[in-house]
Amino acid sequence: MSSYSCHATVTTAVDTVMIPSAYTPVPVSPELFSLSPALSDSAPVAAEPSLRLLDRDHSILAFNERVLDWAYRPEVPLIERLRYLCIVSSNLDEFFEVRTAPHLIANAAGDHKGNYTVESFERLAEVAHALVGRQYALYNDELIPTFAAQGIHIISHGERNPAQRKWVHDYYEREVQPLLIPVGLDPAHPFPQVANKSLNFIVRLSGKDAFGRENPIAIVKVPRVLPRLIRMPAKVSGGKTLFVALSSIVRAHLSSMFPGREVGEFSQFRVTRHSDLAVDEEDVKNLRTALRQGLQHRHYGQAVRLEVSASCAESLASFLLAQFNLPPQALYRVRGPVNLARLTQLIDLLEEPQLRFPPYQASYPVMLTPGQSFFERLQQGDALIHQPFESFDGVLAFLREAVQDPQVLAIKQTIYRTGTDSELMDLLREAVRRGKEVTVVVELKARFDEEANINWAEMLESIGAQVVYGVVGLKTHAKMLLVTRREGKQMRRYGHLSTGNYNPRTAKLYTDISHLTADPLLTADMEAVFVHMASQSRLPKLHRMWMAPFDLHRNMIARVDALAAAAAAGEPARIVAKMNALTDEALIAALVNAGQKGVKIDLIVRGACTLPARVPGLTDNIRVRSVIGRFLEHSRVFYFRRGEDESLYLSSADWMNRNMLRRIELAWPVTDPALRQRLIDECLVAYLHDGRDAWDLGADGAYRRVDLQPGADGAVVRTVEAHGAQTALMVRYASRGRSRAASRE
Repeated sequence: MSSYSCHATVTTAVDTVMIPSAYTPVPVSPELFSLSPALSDSAPVAAEPSLRLLDRDHSILAFNERVLDWAYRPEVPLIERLRYLCIVSSNLDEFFEVRTAPHLIANAAGDHKGNYTVESFERLAEVAHALVGRQYALYNDELIPTFAAQGIHIISHGERNPAQRKWVHDYYEREVQPLLIPVGLDPAHPFPQVANKSLNFIVRLSGKDAFGRENPIAIVKVPRVLPRLIRMPAKVSGGKTLFVALSSIVRAHLSSMFPGREVGEFSQFRVTRHSDLAVDEEDVKNLRTALRQGLQHRHYGQAVRLEVSASCAESLASFLLAQFNLPPQALYRVRGPVNLARLTQLIDLLEEPQLRFPPYQASYPVMLTPGQSFFERLQQGDALIHQPFESFDGVLAFLREAVQDPQVLAIKQTIYRTGTDSELMDLLREAVRRGKEVTVVVELKARFDEEANINWAEMLESIGAQVVYGVVGLKTHAKMLLVTRREGKQMRRYGHLSTGNYNPRTAKLYTDISHLTADPLLTADMEAVFVHMASQSRLPKLHRMWMAPFDLHRNMIARVDALAAAAAAGEPARIVAKMNALTDEALIAALVNAGQKGVKIDLIVRGACTLPARVPGLTDNIRVRSVIGRFLEHSRVFYFRRGEDESLYLSSADWMNRNMLRRIELAWPVTDPALRQRLIDECLVAYLHDGRDAWDLGADGAYRRVDLQPGADGAVVRTVEAHGAQTALMVRYASRGRSRAASRE
């Protein structure tokens, strides 16, 4: 593979992940993996009048196509294939909840100009329908038969024997029927409020009701408290692993819900609603109270998508579309359960380890020594933790020592997504109990984590912690933990900065970098940021950090522009940037300009990317690739080199307008040469040489897996048995863990 070297030479002092690149990726023909980001209707990027950006929403769907590819791979364990299918379904739910309402509104208004139009809605619906169709084709044609071959079945009513039907009936009578209240529609019983993403049935009835009236339509709302899959006991399963779907149980008992009436046509259905909370922070007295009230209404926002069974009668589908004020393109007929994401329950219920990824045990951070004081260790120099290859337990151990150390006087921390059950929050509570000054900046507006964060904020406030909610109008997305400790006659600060959240669960699933430091300038910057967020006083000039929304955006653009000027003057210049999304037009314009001036640019962008790469005469020097693996790529690493002068920044921010201008974000330099080289090797070089899990963005806007090509018969075949970056890192850290364990014996 021809790729630009991330560094002129790889130092021998640092163990490197240099994955062999003795292959040339052959592009797959567009029709094989055809979900391409459409061209945006927005104005051309300023750097080049003839270069149009890719469409962000289509790019998000393209990312989900790449995730779905893992569910198609036969070498992936079966349960994990189902997991990837569920991930895509969950991602699509959020996509519809957050991204589609403007398109829908423009379609209803008949708009044909601007970023959101009738045409943009129709194009988006067409691509989304195709993706959903591929999901259900995979589910029905590959996954279900493969599970059946393993003796695992989700059996329908028609497949159940008499003993199984009796068991299902008894379960219905005991667990389900007491919670159901079917509603027959008439003027006194209007169409009920249907919650976002809830399971429901629509039923057409013949005959007359108890009052002699004809009300042919009824709605059955299925409570969320009921499990969507139930495992049958061994006494009726015949030695197999059998499950029954809740929707199948309800369907089998529809007739019993309407005695004296005949059930005709029916269908399960689910409506997705716009769920982005909108709170005018300038006009509320208590943000926490306002958000809690808003959460009560989230489940009943504007309808944006309707899912029904593939066999749903046209008359019932049209009736539902009219009720939810949706156009025909918003109707999704599916061959299976209307909520594939709930099949995660099947993943949880199955016990077959051979159908899962082999368990991965993260090593204890190699730059830390179990039992050694973090304060002593950080006085010797900074330390990095590369999660999830190294354990997040190192971060928890740092906080635990700070809580237990009587010389620690104050702990300050930001909280964005920490989950509902967190040891970290328990440690903060213990710190308050021990009399330490605890300040927590809780971001209440973390999308879909609002309720958990509100609950944590109320708990911490109730025991005496100082809780602040950041800055009005800005989300606090920065991740930092600052400890102030008395050492002799002076105070000394110790800090933790991260590209990811303080969430022990996702720390096992996301790739992120934790940076532990006692650097006086960096920790002084952290202190200044905490004081700024709490007091809203003017932010002083920071020594090393860049902070959004103040100078992070400007400094990133300036760094790119400086390399462009250097390249124009004949100096070698290099940019390698790893992030989750790239959609900010000003940064894209700077990158395009730099590439045209001769800067060699590699962008490792996991998700949405609106920069068209490798367009002849425009972005020839810019390569974009996306790596989708077992773990979710989440670290943000930005490398700049001019001649022999290099710098590397870690950051909490993606290169998106919202991160740069509407959030509290941080970027900070890694100045230690050995640590910097480690990040270059593990986070950049390894991914540029990934030959298995990487997708390269072509000039036509389509992503292609680097290890695939069309075979002689037109089928997609793998060109070479290559390695993936994540797999290489797992092997590296597993061997380091074994070496450390052996040395202790």
